[in-house]
Amino acid sequence: MAPTRKITNKVRAAAVIVTLGADEAAEIYKYLREEEIEQLSLEVARMDTLPPEDLKEIIDDFYGLCVTQKVISEGGIDYARDILEKAFGPQQAASLMERVSKNLQTKAFDFVRKADYKNLLSILQNEHPQTVALILSYTTPEQASQIIGELPADTRIEVIERIANLDRASPDVINVVEQTLEKKFGNIVSVDLMELGGVPYVAEIMNSVDRGTEKQIFDELGVKDPELAENIRKLMFVFEDIIYLDDISIQRFLRDVDTKDLAVALKAGNAEVSRIIFQNMSKRSQETIASDIEYLHNVRMRDVEEAQQRIVDTIRRLEEEGELVISKGGKDEVIA
Repeated sequence: MAPTRKITNKVRAAAVIVTLGADEAAEIYKYLREEEIEQLSLEVARMDTLPPEDLKEIIDDFYGLCVTQKVISEGGIDYARDILEKAFGPQQAASLMERVSKNLQTKAFDFVRKADYKNLLSILQNEHPQTVALILSYTTPEQASQIIGELPADTRIEVIERIANLDRASPDVINVVEQTLEKKFGNIVSVDLMELGGVPYVAEIMNSVDRGTEKQIFDELGVKDPELAENIRKLMFVFEDIIYLDDISIQRFLRDVDTKDLAVALKAGNAEVSRIIFQNMSKRSQETIASDIEYLHNVRMRDVEEAQQRIVDTIRRLEEEGELVISKGGKDEVIA
């Protein structure tokens, strides 16, 4: 049954913890970082009663994810898909597979994800772009963005293209990389055939690079492969996309944004972005920000870009927490 209202991931986690009981919750806490424990405990403390239909939807979803991970680990991707479609139907099975597969994908090259990016960079910068693309497909978007930002301009474009064109990698391909890099990285876990990289992953990386690197990549990629550049852009959220947010979402992120960052970001920002933001402020706030902007002098473009990036990071964080909705038009629908 669909939930009667939007349920944030924090509320979902708190509901599962409360439902499991104190003993089981204590076992789960052993696997969480200190800040995660604090956030989860705060959400549990804030919890009020949930409608029965909401609680049922949360527990059913949690159960489905647990079952999915179990059958994948026991019988592989194809076996899991077959079992889940029979148990939950094609649509829910596809959703569960997608969510769990992303988590399982990180098991390979796990040591890379834990490595300091500077040490990783010192090794990868001497590898073939295809090898770099393969390995970065197993890292987090934030880690990949750091590596790509440090690569030579011509290399970073080639790596971006190769990541975007990655589809699946067989165990044989992984083993070749393992044998080549074994002395540098250590043993690599062999994996089943699985999806890698692709345009959505590149978009995630581009969402994490600094604005200067983002511009340089799109300028060059726009000339070399305009269609790929456009496909990546469609999946990204950048500062200028604030104009596509609804009023409630804009008002929500403005509560978390530093006013100094906002003034700097708007100093050389898009006029339409400024208009949309100002119309979602109180008159007093408008006057304050306008005054701050007026008194800003000799602002470096780099400072403007960094301020815009911090605002975008805030918006993305709030979306992940279910606090706002990012929509860039098209066929996506938001159902209240």
